[in-house]
Amino acid sequence: MKSKFKIILLFFVLFVNNQLLAASNDRDEIQWFFLIIGLLGGLALFLYGMNKMSDGLKKSAGTRMRSILSRLTSNSFIGLAVGAFVTMVIQSSSATTVMLVSFVQAGLLNFTQSLGVILGANIGTTFTAQLIAFKLTNYALLMVVLGFGFSVFVKNEHLRNIGNAVLGFGILFFGMKIMSDAMAPLRSYPDIINVLKGLENPYVSLFVGAAITALIQSSSAFTGIVIVLASQNLISLEAGIPLILGANIGTCFTAWLATIGSGRDAKRVAVAHTLFNLGGALLFLFWIPSFVRIVMGFSDLFDSGIARQIANAHTLFNVAIGLVFIPFTGLISRLILFILPERIPSHIKTFATSHIDPNVLGTPGIAISLARSEICAMVSKVGEMVKAIIIPFVSNVNQLKETKPDKTLLDDIIFKDSEIDFLQEEVVQYLIETGKSELTMTQSKESYGLISIAHDIKSMSDIVVAHILPLIELKQSTGAIFSNEGKKELTEFHTKMCKQISRVENALEDIDPQKAHKIIAKKGKYQSLEIEYRSQHIDRVYSNRKESVKTHQLHMEIMNLLMQINVYCGKIADTIYTTSPKSREQKAIDFNMLENKSKQEKK
Repeated sequence: MKSKFKIILLFFVLFVNNQLLAASNDRDEIQWFFLIIGLLGGLALFLYGMNKMSDGLKKSAGTRMRSILSRLTSNSFIGLAVGAFVTMVIQSSSATTVMLVSFVQAGLLNFTQSLGVILGANIGTTFTAQLIAFKLTNYALLMVVLGFGFSVFVKNEHLRNIGNAVLGFGILFFGMKIMSDAMAPLRSYPDIINVLKGLENPYVSLFVGAAITALIQSSSAFTGIVIVLASQNLISLEAGIPLILGANIGTCFTAWLATIGSGRDAKRVAVAHTLFNLGGALLFLFWIPSFVRIVMGFSDLFDSGIARQIANAHTLFNVAIGLVFIPFTGLISRLILFILPERIPSHIKTFATSHIDPNVLGTPGIAISLARSEICAMVSKVGEMVKAIIIPFVSNVNQLKETKPDKTLLDDIIFKDSEIDFLQEEVVQYLIETGKSELTMTQSKESYGLISIAHDIKSMSDIVVAHILPLIELKQSTGAIFSNEGKKELTEFHTKMCKQISRVENALEDIDPQKAHKIIAKKGKYQSLEIEYRSQHIDRVYSNRKESVKTHQLHMEIMNLLMQINVYCGKIADTIYTTSPKSREQKAIDFNMLENKSKQEKK
């Protein structure tokens, strides 16, 4: 609650400053101290409100928007529409871009598909300007009251997040009102009017728009400032249009900052963003007078003022750029891949994460989702280790060569174990950092669950390297060869463990309780099967089968260790089941349905 009291205090101080500013307007001379306080205070509230609104929307809809993006088709026009919709909902083109990078890295999208979404994200950001152009400043405090009430007194997490978004929206408009009131005296100040007239030079306006947007790190915020200037008749439409063109260039600086420390896919997205925005601004710069007439003609249909005209120009520009560039995304993709080709792998391979991104730690829904993708990659690697480990036991070849002649199968298993250790440390630390943000109850449960799952995956990897690998030396030293029955039992049980791990990966991708329950059911079935196989093996030992007697210790150890992997799969499934966002009632229904299905299968 302390932070909320600070916000209320900030409101009070800025309101008093604004009242002093209004009082100073009655004098002949402008009181610059109060004017600057009003401008900076209003801008601070505007930016804070925008962040608050964006955070609320991302928390309430971010995960679902990620799901929508991940199901894109190869149609670029659909990508354009989906990118616009997702960005309009979560009010953050940077969040959309970060999601895109993770999908490209994960192979869910190719780079060419992502270009359509980038163009759509530019269109989605114009929704903010359209909202700002509405004259809602008189209702700003009403929105603050409603949003505060929902965010504090409502228990439902989804409604609280919506309340935070409404609260941010109200703060945004209140900041606009303060800035607008602060700028009112400038309408009659000759020196300021002469400076602003200089902005009618499109090249000057373009530079100013790009520089200020890069400085404040928000094209939407700068567009809001331009609309405030226009609402006070301080700038014309001819000056406003190149300013917002410059804002589109300036926002590319934010995209480049986000690529610091990121992989090549993130840099390609930043290059694409820059090419689209810079190229589009330069295309429009040379026919601004014609564009002004189009905007004015379009706005006259709805009897719009200059503030609305600038918002419309912003939207028309980004829609036009999207439609102009979308047919050439394939060509642009090849150009960017030529500029930033794949790196030739070095002989010494280093470890790196593929999905988690520190730039979205402030958006827990997306951050947790990316962490889950990273853990799915860990499950896949452990699956490859388990799949490979049986080969030395059922083959006469001690170390099978892979496609790379300088690397053996066992070397690859050890390398993957080291990689899983690295990923486990990174993803756990990432989730701990995510937990420093305000998490919903569902997000907290999922975050803790993922940390537990990461530890369980590492334990499975350790079983392979620390316990199964040494058994290869035992097999070699004794010259043991399994009986045909023993080999069949081992390979069949091993195949079932590989399928369990695959089921874990599928269940983890969507936190699916039904898939998790199936793993739990299979765990019990495989425990019974392991007892059956163990009994059959001991019968062969008692009957003095030479191969079975010689491989007894080895056989029992391998079966026991594979059974431990089965136990960990069941433990992970339990965690997935308990952290699923489905309601308790729905889980009970799913559980009963699956229980009945299992009984029918047994019959």
